[in-house]
Amino acid sequence: MYQPTATEENYLKAIYHLSNTGIKSVNTSSIATSMETTAASVTDMLRKLSDKEWINYEKYKGVKITRKGEKVALGIIRKHRLWEVFLTNILEFEWEEVHHMAEELEHVSSEELIKRLDKFLGHPKFDPHGDPIPDQTGKMESHDKFTLSAGEAGEKYTLTGVTDHSTLFLKHLRKYGLLPGVTVSIAEIMDYDKSMLVKVSKDKFHLSLEVSKNILIKKYVGSK
Repeated sequence: MYQPTATEENYLKAIYHLSNTGIKSVNTSSIATSMETTAASVTDMLRKLSDKEWINYEKYKGVKITRKGEKVALGIIRKHRLWEVFLTNILEFEWEEVHHMAEELEHVSSEELIKRLDKFLGHPKFDPHGDPIPDQTGKMESHDKFTLSAGEAGEKYTLTGVTDHSTLFLKHLRKYGLLPGVTVSIAEIMDYDKSMLVKVSKDKFHLSLEVSKNILIKKYVGSK
């Protein structure tokens, strides 16, 4: 069995993510954009991944990840998200700091290390950004989540994660205490631009529609 290189793992992870975004076709152009490289470089790599049976690739017909390739991708995603939990919960990095460090740590090949890391962390189901962590078989838990922009005035919600993982966005949310697990109350939604006045703990502030579209929530369970 082939042992993927770090670059091959990155490509498989990118293809897996693109395959689950609902886009019509994962093609050379979309992969090049995701990987921030040239179409020529992508084409060369796709041939290699196809030869190793991690993807099905035909020129001009798009790319489909195989079950073997998906297994590799999910393994990388599992390691990445476990390391993010470790970096935030144990080493106390802020949630906007851990992504790039986890990008390096995810390529550690020792399965025993990852098993012990998972056990040490208490087998977490979600990473600091609210994304599900695959188990050893690749299965992931899901929660009934939707965006804050779809919430209703006068209701309470629990923040579960984000769709924008950029450093600036995460810093912006942390500034207002908008972190996974907190309770968010929507006090008012503006008719003009759909921005909203929200309450977190005792603080009230406005959020733009663009921000609320990138915050994931679920229905609040508890006393009103």
